[in-house]
Amino acid sequence: MGVVSKKVSEGGLLTAEQAREVVAKAMPEEEFRNRKVLLIVPDGTRTAPVGTLFKAIHEQVGGVTAALDVMIALGTHQPMNEEAIERRLEITHDERTGPYAEAQFFNHAWDDPGALRNIGTLPAQEIGDLSGGLFEMDVPVEVNAALFNYDQIVIIGPVFPHEVVGFSGGNKYLFPGVAGPEVLHFFHWLAAVITTPKIIGHKWTPVRKVVDRAGSMVKIPKLAFCMVVESNGMSGLFAGPVEEAWSAAADLSAERHIRIEPKPFHTILACCPEMYDELWTAGKCMYKLEPVLADGGELIIYAPHISEVCVAHGETIESVGYHCRDYFLKQWDRFKDKPWGALAHCVHVKGLGTYEDGIETPRAKVTVASQITEAKCRQINLGYRDPATLNPDDYANREEEGVLLVPHAGERLYRLANPPAWA
Repeated sequence: MGVVSKKVSEGGLLTAEQAREVVAKAMPEEEFRNRKVLLIVPDGTRTAPVGTLFKAIHEQVGGVTAALDVMIALGTHQPMNEEAIERRLEITHDERTGPYAEAQFFNHAWDDPGALRNIGTLPAQEIGDLSGGLFEMDVPVEVNAALFNYDQIVIIGPVFPHEVVGFSGGNKYLFPGVAGPEVLHFFHWLAAVITTPKIIGHKWTPVRKVVDRAGSMVKIPKLAFCMVVESNGMSGLFAGPVEEAWSAAADLSAERHIRIEPKPFHTILACCPEMYDELWTAGKCMYKLEPVLADGGELIIYAPHISEVCVAHGETIESVGYHCRDYFLKQWDRFKDKPWGALAHCVHVKGLGTYEDGIETPRAKVTVASQITEAKCRQINLGYRDPATLNPDDYANREEEGVLLVPHAGERLYRLANPPAWA
């Protein structure tokens, strides 16, 4: 099967009926009869009308499948409770206990060895080829063992510019979505070494190659529904083989999700959406805006609702702090045994910089305006602002002054028309 798709012009949104048409073509009822099907969907940190697809798929094949269950592709994020999953799937509790009562909902458990299955190893030579020679090491590949209880995997998720892989979606919902720690730590650090500006919004990155190669090791039939999301709906939907559907969606995302600016900004107020509930995910506000942040400028992550650095990796982050890449690389013996994924996050949030003669010089300043205390911000090597002292309206409509307000930061990528060499 090739890719089945529908898209509309910028500003328009697909209707639920148009989504159902794509589902009907991509999932003929007879091909799914008596099959056990697992839907893999994002958690609440991604803007996407997941419920539209869940309901359409249930309507299309729910009456003929042996099972139609849902796994939340958490990566290393926190588990979702039943109520949160219902919100993710856009169903009421009455619907959950009624028409969708037979569906099982699962959270991925990346840190539970008993929940994982080893499916092989990416050998050092291949890692060398895939990473452009940056690394040569064996990388064990593990995924959630529950996948192997099913005859068919269906991946549902949006495609956006992404700091680790280039564009999100596709096999990324397997790796890191339902993966074990070794492979996800590896490719997150690979991305950090390459640097965010060289990764984000680029399609065929070394990390994408690693993710797709790992995806090929999951020998269960796979189908993907890749969404291009604008506002709270879809402007494009691409269904088919995972790599092909993702590729088509990434092309449209590059058109719809990248904003070009004529010059950099010395001050950026990035308003963090409520869906980012800890600094671990709120860092996306920095990733998407670093390419337009001027040398010596300040980016403020405005997140009055956030009180937590990171539940899963907070201990590591608080022990090492946020630093530029070279701070870690030039002292690698100090840090090599720390979780590489956490180190990558620290690099991504801090941004570019140098480390020479024991002195770290960030390219620009990153400040957090949240419930995280000033003492904690200083401990983790980030700037602090009291969110009560900031009014986002004060930053609006000042682009000519070099001031940028981004009301819903974290998904749309900003780039310069004439980017510097580091971007």
